[in-house]
Amino acid sequence: KRFFICFETIEYPNEEKEKRNMKKILTMLLIMTMAVSVIACGKKEEVSTETTVYEDGAVIGEGGKSFEFTVVNMAGEEATFEVKTDEDTVGAALLENNMIAGEDGDYGLYVKTVNGETVDYDKDGKYWAFYINGEYGMTGVDATDIVEGDSYAFKAE
Repeated sequence: KRFFICFETIEYPNEEKEKRNMKKILTMLLIMTMAVSVIACGKKEEVSTETTVYEDGAVIGEGGKSFEFTVVNMAGEEATFEVKTDEDTVGAALLENNMIAGEDGDYGLYVKTVNGETVDYDKDGKYWAFYINGEYGMTGVDATDIVEGDSYAFKAE
């Protein structure tokens, strides 16, 4: 003799509807989370909006390290400063003393304003070029360590 027991799952119409609705809700939450992530990654963080304007020859800041910093503006006028700081990078020292402003970008700090003058590539096709000892910088200002005796410059180009 054989006995077979058969179990059958009975789903009620409301349960099936609830499962479909739950799947839709979870899908929408996933899409919204991904959209927020993409938008947040694309935003650039503003570092600051204004800078202090220093006169040519000024000694700026305080600290155990110092370096020469030159600014050549859009009119070709040159101003040279002595910057003193305890920071490790040129960018941190200039930000600390409110000499530069910009925004964090994919490649580090994108400098838009130097010593009170804003240069906007989108408007005038110019940008602030960073120089180390008279040579075009191969690192960004925020990634350049301060080396005693070196000089640094921003030139509007």
